[in-house]
Amino acid sequence: MGEIEQRPTPGSRLGAPENSGISTLEHGQKPPPTPSGGKLMSIKIQMLDDTQEAFEVPQRAPGKVLLDAVCNHLNLVEGDYFGLEFPDHKKITVWLDLLKPIVKQIRRPKHVVVKFVVKFFPPDHTQLQEELTRYLFALQVKQDLAQGRLTCNDTSAALLISHIVQSEIGDFDEASDREHLAKNKYIPQQDALEDKIVEFHHNHIGQTPAESDFQLLEIARRLEMYGIRLHPAKDREGTKINLAVANTGILVFQGFTKINAFNWAKVRKLSFKRKRFLIKLRPDANSSYQDTLEFLMVSRDFCKSFWKICVEHHAFFRLFEEPKPKPKPVLFSRGSSFRFSGRTQKQVLDYVKEGGHKKVQFERKHSKIHSIGSLDPQPAELNPEVPKQAQQSASLTPGEGAESPGAQGGQPGQELKAASEECGRPQSPSLPKSPAGNKKADGAVQAPAEEEEEVVKDRTQQNRAQPPQPSTGSQAGSPHLSELSINSQGGAVPANVILSPNLSPDTKQASPLVSPLLNDQACPRTDDEEEGRRKRFPSDKAYFMAKEVSTTERTYLKDLEVITSWFQSTVSKDDSMPETLKSLIFPNFEPLHKFHTNFLKEIEQRLALWEGRSNAHIRGDYQRIGDVMLKNFQAMKPLAAHLWKHGEALEALEGSVRSSRRLEGLCRDFELQKVCYLPLNTFLLRPLHRLMHYKQVLERLCKHHPPSHADFRDCRAALAEVTEMVAQLHGTMIKMENFQKLHELKKDLIGIDNLVTPGREFIRLGSLSKLSGKGLQQRMFFLFNDVLLYTSRGLTASNQFKVHGQLPLFGMTIEESEDEWGVPHCLTLRGQRQSVVVAASSRSEMEKWVEDIQMAIDLAEKSSGPAPEFLASSPPDTKSPDEAVVGDQESEDDLSASRTSLERQAPQRGNTMVHVCWHRNTSVSMVDFSVAVENQLSGNLLRKFKNSNGWQKLWVVFTNFCLFFYKSHQDNHPLASLPLLGYSLTIPSESEDIHKDHVFKLHFKSHVYYFRAESEYTFERWMEVIRSATSSASRAHVLSHKESHVY
Repeated sequence: MGEIEQRPTPGSRLGAPENSGISTLEHGQKPPPTPSGGKLMSIKIQMLDDTQEAFEVPQRAPGKVLLDAVCNHLNLVEGDYFGLEFPDHKKITVWLDLLKPIVKQIRRPKHVVVKFVVKFFPPDHTQLQEELTRYLFALQVKQDLAQGRLTCNDTSAALLISHIVQSEIGDFDEASDREHLAKNKYIPQQDALEDKIVEFHHNHIGQTPAESDFQLLEIARRLEMYGIRLHPAKDREGTKINLAVANTGILVFQGFTKINAFNWAKVRKLSFKRKRFLIKLRPDANSSYQDTLEFLMVSRDFCKSFWKICVEHHAFFRLFEEPKPKPKPVLFSRGSSFRFSGRTQKQVLDYVKEGGHKKVQFERKHSKIHSIGSLDPQPAELNPEVPKQAQQSASLTPGEGAESPGAQGGQPGQELKAASEECGRPQSPSLPKSPAGNKKADGAVQAPAEEEEEVVKDRTQQNRAQPPQPSTGSQAGSPHLSELSINSQGGAVPANVILSPNLSPDTKQASPLVSPLLNDQACPRTDDEEEGRRKRFPSDKAYFMAKEVSTTERTYLKDLEVITSWFQSTVSKDDSMPETLKSLIFPNFEPLHKFHTNFLKEIEQRLALWEGRSNAHIRGDYQRIGDVMLKNFQAMKPLAAHLWKHGEALEALEGSVRSSRRLEGLCRDFELQKVCYLPLNTFLLRPLHRLMHYKQVLERLCKHHPPSHADFRDCRAALAEVTEMVAQLHGTMIKMENFQKLHELKKDLIGIDNLVTPGREFIRLGSLSKLSGKGLQQRMFFLFNDVLLYTSRGLTASNQFKVHGQLPLFGMTIEESEDEWGVPHCLTLRGQRQSVVVAASSRSEMEKWVEDIQMAIDLAEKSSGPAPEFLASSPPDTKSPDEAVVGDQESEDDLSASRTSLERQAPQRGNTMVHVCWHRNTSVSMVDFSVAVENQLSGNLLRKFKNSNGWQKLWVVFTNFCLFFYKSHQDNHPLASLPLLGYSLTIPSESEDIHKDHVFKLHFKSHVYYFRAESEYTFERWMEVIRSATSSASRAHVLSHKESHVY
């Protein structure tokens, strides 16, 4: 009797070692040997586009050789979702076993046509990373419609066919549509639906073939029969039924109606005995089912075939790595030795995200548009600001490898040569010609892995001026657009940009570009040249503390100019902002900007004297900074009234935005400009944060100077002045930081209306895996002092997160449940109405969540009672882990509006902390944000990549857990950025051959950066502030630190 029993395996744990993408077998395991010589046999394969190809393989080759040959022929990276099926000698359609020799499975190869089809249908088509994969899935849906396997109502059928027609003949033309439908039958009884198909097709104008595939799969995946292959059987009473297997578990149908489902979480064991198929369930006191269910199938072979399919589906969707083979018995074997062979879905996703592939061209056989697979819709115009060597891949998706996902403009893997005539004078690149004539190349650049995460902002507003591109491929943007996008200079986007592998072709956003300054080959300096340029700075630590005031003051002035200059200029061109709001914001910022401009001049004059540019330094008169700070802080006191107004201005701005669509659009468009590198409301709080920075520096100066030092008294007096202002504004600052964070999160969430309510406090956000009937699924959790929300990244143009459920904290309990569910770092959250099982990526992450959730529960218990429900604009997902979760339900009549609703979504920022946490699989708390506010830093650093020779000088600003890179401090906007959550901060080892002082190393998976500071003090400061972003301290440690510095 063959059987499979679900037991925890080494791979079924979070954080398991990642597969290299070269072999899917365990160490020491090999597939059956492939004879290099011997006779070859020819096997005919029918592709999904109905063409036939002949493949010659050795007679004794295993099935994997044939499947690999087909995938290689198609240049298919995600081939693990597909399989080969054929009729055996008893005319039963079976899957080709990848480990057994082909000749033992196909008895008469010359007379058998093997079909290449989709084998594993994932629950969400956005998990398919490649455009080619989605195209093949769309062909499978088309095939299932024609064969009557994919049943649905008339509305859904017409909508599906309309997307197929759009991908094949392009934009709507009624005569062409009716002629095309007359020649092609996509579904039985198509004639009755022709008018509805034409009506739906009219709504798809401008939609590319890749977008049509995406929309087709979005509709198909919600249908009950999507990916279902029925297997006739009888239950114990002899009633005729059909069995099927899906990613969620085993399904029972009567006709085409699903009557039952057994999720993998409920199934303890699957087995078969002769014609009987047995499902052994986990014990459940609330269930009326017997412990073991029995179904009678047509024959033993038919029963074994279905059992094998179930084994493979369970392994592919539920395991983290390929199961190990059972040890061979010494004497007798009992049961089947069959096991799943190949990569699991998790390994496939990891491999593609790691970038272990190259995107290639493919042709759509049935499309009259003759489009070559492409992911970039923009015209092939050049950005004059981006030099040739700077056009590199850009993505925030963690772990994307060194090779580009695509090279369609030239040969795959082709590199773009550096051709700048002069450093600092970038030349426009010469783009390779696309094989499709005037059609644009995809990305033809291969970038070093170390540079891949530094990307340049490119905003949607710059694309609005672009002429629409004909339907020649998928759009560059998507609901999964690269999460960190930074401004390019405007104008058209260069062709040579590479998108994240997890792109979907839905929005019209352009790809991010890589900064010319962060390119490995951009003007490297030799070490001798750099040493010659370096000044002989004073050795006193106090000098570098004073210089930190200067460098951070430069950044602070630039941040003030975002409001006083850039935002005011934008508002003056539009009358959407009320005059009362203008008078509340700008008159309270302009005096501050004027004051700090003069303050910076005095600081820089003092530093010039301190550095010895006159004889004054010999007498020691100017080797101090306290007197300058004391004088200016005393002069700042009259400006405190303006600081009090900033919280009021923030509340008034958000209130006006909420009540005025025009003002909301104006602010949103301004946030898309290159100068607004942070959320707009963050800049309104900058003056309050700056007081904290002054206080920190003065504390360090007082600690450094002995009481007898000439500067000690002034520094202590200045510290007293600034501490008094901080103490007065501290309550306002804490309140406004929470208010600002709630409004920032509101922009990232959909399906919720009243997130910002009086008394609500944000505590933590981050990525956790939620256990459901589909297994562990990544969800984004948001913890507040009254409720816990869980969301998934929605299919919207803005990559927003859709709220699936909410757990009120009143009456909630939390307990660790690793033993119960067999999942490491697992927690069970038991609410009054439902329970949720979640798993963290590591022990430390789990402890942070337990600490914060328990604290939030205690706060909720001390409050007056349960929190009011959120006003959700879409019904929350309130299913427990044990319930049968087949997919997000949606009325089929509403599906026709799917594209329209996507287009209505307003573009939002794609580089928010929520997206960083999602991709880095980590979390941050409000305490972490508060620490980050205190730990801001600016200054020059030398940067070096892992494989580069010279060091490159950059102006670097650290804020919001991110490094922002500038060519110089005079630049108005950053050219690139690097989010640091998840990165490791270390000192280079001897083996790395970095023979320089004051060097620290940042690395995340394959991304490695070296940074070099100018002195021991600045080195220690950069290490200190970056460590605050890469490893968040415990809440108890942070709170004790805050208490030691009473405001």
